[in-house]
Amino acid sequence: MKNKSIIAFLLLSTLFIACKDDKLAPVAANAVKPTVVTEALPHDTDDPSIWIHPTDASKSIIVGTDKDTDGALYAFDLKGKIVAKSEVLKRPNNVDIAYGLLIDGKKVDVAVTTERESNKIRVFSLPDLKAIDNGGIAVFEGEELRDPMGIALYTRKSDGKIFAIVGRKSGPSGSYLWQYELSGNGKFATAKVVRKFGAYSGKKEIEAIAVDNELGTVLYCDEQFGIRKYKADPALNDNKELTIFGKTGFKADNEGIAIYKKTDSTGYILVSNQQANTFMVYPREGAKGNPNDYPLLAEIPTSTIECDGADVTSVNLGGNFKNGLFVAMSNGMTFHYYAWDLIQKRIDESKK
Repeated sequence: MKNKSIIAFLLLSTLFIACKDDKLAPVAANAVKPTVVTEALPHDTDDPSIWIHPTDASKSIIVGTDKDTDGALYAFDLKGKIVAKSEVLKRPNNVDIAYGLLIDGKKVDVAVTTERESNKIRVFSLPDLKAIDNGGIAVFEGEELRDPMGIALYTRKSDGKIFAIVGRKSGPSGSYLWQYELSGNGKFATAKVVRKFGAYSGKKEIEAIAVDNELGTVLYCDEQFGIRKYKADPALNDNKELTIFGKTGFKADNEGIAIYKKTDSTGYILVSNQQANTFMVYPREGAKGNPNDYPLLAEIPTSTIECDGADVTSVNLGGNFKNGLFVAMSNGMTFHYYAWDLIQKRIDESKK
């Protein structure tokens, strides 16, 4: 009964969106079907991030953005039910999560989102989604081009410091991304600029950003151009681009990025081929002997439509998600959860 409900929902969503815009690609007949579809949000889902519960992984939540002038962050349980909501936000775009930000002498897990219409980033405690930023932290100050969109949080292994790497709707090549060190000032989170970096092709925009804490790297999608890779630690004073990959095979936009970690150094990088309703899969560790060479391993059709953002974990969350969970945004105001086994099966089939 559950599967029939999900399939019926997907068919209705596809028909609804096709009526609005007949240029959108249909969901492929062989697309991976979702294990769970979340409750619909009021406006426009855009980007999810997974928070792992510290003592009971089955109580982990997915935090997602509802992108509108009167939007918010929403938290979903592993059954897709809404369990928490932030205060009203002015067009929250992307969101990421980090663990153990020191606030008022206590370590607090946080969700940080970009608030586009206020030119701020907003910081919320987890899992309750309570604001701890005294109204928000201004970003790209002094710049003509601000409009923050993408965000990824980097936790440095050497000292546990947390940094927010923030992108915007448009910006200059070489300093498109600004990196902020997050800290606590009394009861509130604060931030200071520590780095400006990031080449830009000028073709469309840079929104999707992901950080690999263990490998110390940051990846971001220069849409319609490729996926760029840099070192994540600002203390290295190294803004040299390490590589560009994924320059071919995308229908139009290369979008949301998720990193599946099999070990501290191996796994997969999944990138949304947005207009094709598929995900491109690359080796996290690169090709054998070359960590900056990323051959395409698989292209996986999914049930998501025009996916902007995604996240993934390899942590055992119990139930259907013993080998992890992959979550992706879909038009129709929902997020789709996939048991990782469904994705791994398609990757394995592509290797045959």
